[in-house]
This record gives sequence, structure tokens and C-alpha cells, in this order.
Amino acid sequence: MKLTLSLIKADIGAVGGHVRPSEALLKCVKEFVANEGSELLIDHYIGFCGDDIHILMTHEEGTNDKKIHGLAWEAFKTGTEVAKSQGLYGAGQDLLKDSFSGNVKGLGPGVAEMEFEERPNESFLMFAADKTEPGAFNLPLYFAFADPVYCPGLLLSPSLSEGFTFSIMDVNYTKGDRIVKLSAPKDLYDIAALLRDNHRYVVESIHNTKTGEQAVVCSTSRLHNIAGKYVGKDDPAMLARAQQAFPATGEIVAPFEIGHFVGGLCRGSHNAPLMPVKKNSQVAYFDGPPLVQALAFSVKNGKLTEPADIFDHPYWDWVRDKISAKTVEMRRQGFSGPAMLGFEELEYGGITERLERLDTKFTVKKER
Repeated sequence: MKLTLSLIKADIGAVGGHVRPSEALLKCVKEFVANEGSELLIDHYIGFCGDDIHILMTHEEGTNDKKIHGLAWEAFKTGTEVAKSQGLYGAGQDLLKDSFSGNVKGLGPGVAEMEFEERPNESFLMFAADKTEPGAFNLPLYFAFADPVYCPGLLLSPSLSEGFTFSIMDVNYTKGDRIVKLSAPKDLYDIAALLRDNHRYVVESIHNTKTGEQAVVCSTSRLHNIAGKYVGKDDPAMLARAQQAFPATGEIVAPFEIGHFVGGLCRGSHNAPLMPVKKNSQVAYFDGPPLVQALAFSVKNGKLTEPADIFDHPYWDWVRDKISAKTVEMRRQGFSGPAMLGFEELEYGGITERLERLDTKFTVKKER
């Protein structure tokens, strides 16, 4: 069957600041989707990562479908009323427009969708991140789909032998979706040249070059581009199909052991390592650290299994300890140098206004 996976996420309110959604808020969103989507969806799963609620839906309506997007939008709108009634912080924060216009792209929520012919053994991973930016997935995807050190299947599996084609988006371009398609290994250095800049260039999707099948889709929206000002970190989500014509599940998740540095953390204004966490984890330290969770599913005729929580394993406890140490070392630098993002990426205007005011006080020293 031709199946569509739709993953739509938003921050619509959290307990005690940017910590996690309340149980009442989660219950509201779950009940709304279950009731209103009963005839539209085949199946669904709802959870959270930090202060973001994610709705994963299976259906046969295709991508960018008005009914599917409308269901998620109304679920978030209804949940926002609960968030307001409880005094949750940032109630409706990611709902940047007043009315629904056919799909949620450009309205605030993050979207990752793909449509494909369901395989007899369809395995996929759902990634949800918080307190970070869409480019946080750049390096793990590069390693998992272009580097045989992390993906030996590129050497060992004939179905992966021709590599993968990356669609990379310039997310700073505001006049539409500006995308370039580059294939690994042929264009490997060009891919690396773009993906080194997590703030501007982001992997939008990946396809198997030999078969043309889609392997990955990522949410790419930048909230400040939509709102014209800082309204919250972008908190990306991603779907990745695994096995057969794609890397194995282990090859996809292995690069997250690195704990690579990404933009985010407190006030969205710092660099910190990305920490793999268990499902439904809340924010813990300095409005962070940047979090990512990975849930593995199998799906048959659109029906989902229960999720397997990839990062809920003793191995990842060691990884979290290591990343905690990296976080502390960077935080010791406070506002200095690479500990804080560059001025062009600082998402709160206070420091920009301060520098503009200070600029008027500089004088040119005259040579004697």
C-alpha cells in the first residue's frame, strides 16, 4: 500500500518554564487526535521531547494534505486553551498565525512527511529534538548516509553501493524553498562544505541514489523567519526509514554518540553538545541540554507497533555522562567566544541593541 507518515510538532505550553508539557495538555491533544482523527487516520502516536509535543500519524492522504494538517493544527489550538487555563509558559508559542491556510507550513509547527510504498517489513525511526536548530541533524545524517566509518553498509550492501542523494535547503532564504541536490560519494566535499554551517544549510531529505526511494525527511522551518523575530528555538523533527535499501537502524543512530556541538540551550543562544535521551524526557539543565530522542517503529498496513526507545539502554547512559561533561566544560566559558552563538545567530535582541548603543560611544583615536 502507499503509505504516508506525517510528523507534526509544536511547543504550545510547558510547566515551570521550558520544561515539559503538563499531563492535562498531553491528554487534551491525545483525546482530540483520537476522536477527530478516528476516520481519517490509520494510526497515530503522540509524545513529547522537552516542551514540544509531537504527533505522528499514518494515513493514505499524501503529504501536505489539508485534512491531516488541519487535524494537527486544531489539536494544537485546542491544547493551547488548556495551556492557558493552567498558566503554562509559552502557551501557543509555536502557533504564529491566527488562521489555518491549508497546511501548517509557515504557521509555526514543524513538519516532516514522506509518502512511499510500504515494504513487507517497514522499519523507520522517529527523531524529535528540543532546544536546538534544524541543522542539528546535519552531521549525524552525513555520517549515517555518506561515511562508511559509521555506515559499513555503503561497503557491504549492494543496495547501498551507489550511495545517497542529499537535498539541502538554504533556510535563510526567505523567498521560497531554495534547495540543491548533491550525491555522495560524487559530491561528498560539496555536501560537507554546506553541512558545516548548521545555521544556514539543512538536510531537507535524502534518497537512495540507485532506487530513488526516500530514506529521510526533516523539518526545516526557522521560526524567526516566519515571525520576523525570536519566538523560540526551531526544535527539529525527522523521519528515517531503515534496513534493506537504507542504512541499518544501528548505522543511523551510531553518530549520535558523538554529542556534537549545536546551537541552542538557554535562550537559544549558546553552543552545546546534543544529548540522546529517553522518550518523553524533560529539559533539565540551563534550559537544556539540547535533546534528541529516537523511537523505532515497525508498520504494517499503516498500523504502528509500540515504539522501541533506542536511547533507553545502558550504553547511552555512558554517552549521556560523557556529553554532560562536555556541556559543563563549554558552559565554564559563559558568554565568551564559542560558548555563545555569533551575533548573527543570537535570537534575543537585547545584546544587538546594546552593541548598537555602544557603537555610538566609540571614538577614533587620533595619531600624534
